[in-house]
Amino acid sequence: MSLRKQIMDDLKAAMKAGQSDKVSQIRGITAKIKDLDVAARASGAEVADPDIISALRSMIKSRTESAKMYRDGGRPELAENEEGEIATIQSYLPPELSEGTLKAAIEEAVKATGAASMKDMGKVMGVLKERFGADLDPAKASGLVKARLSA
Repeated sequence: MSLRKQIMDDLKAAMKAGQSDKVSQIRGITAKIKDLDVAARASGAEVADPDIISALRSMIKSRTESAKMYRDGGRPELAENEEGEIATIQSYLPPELSEGTLKAAIEEAVKATGAASMKDMGKVMGVLKERFGADLDPAKASGLVKARLSA
């Protein structure tokens, strides 16, 4: 089942169950997908699951930053709303790669590309993206690649 269909099915189920918070959270996700569709229509491209996963990751990043700002500003109820949205969004993401698996893959990519410095980070990230596709969390991977190449 495609990710888009799963999200729509979950939206319908939440509506039938009267879960207004979950409906609101999923509608935010569907709005982002519609934005992707509009942007893709201009170029004639099709929005696939990897594009949706990338958008979901960016949504999590922005909500994490918002939750932190709300907590720092003494608004824990707003932070909890953001964290609830994060949990809903994460339910649609593929399971994260373990740090051990990712570090081993980075070592293989460094050897395969002959990377020796930070200038070669793009090569290593390219190999990782090709190997793992949408399962790769670029933010987490880039931090580990930076640590490896600067060591």
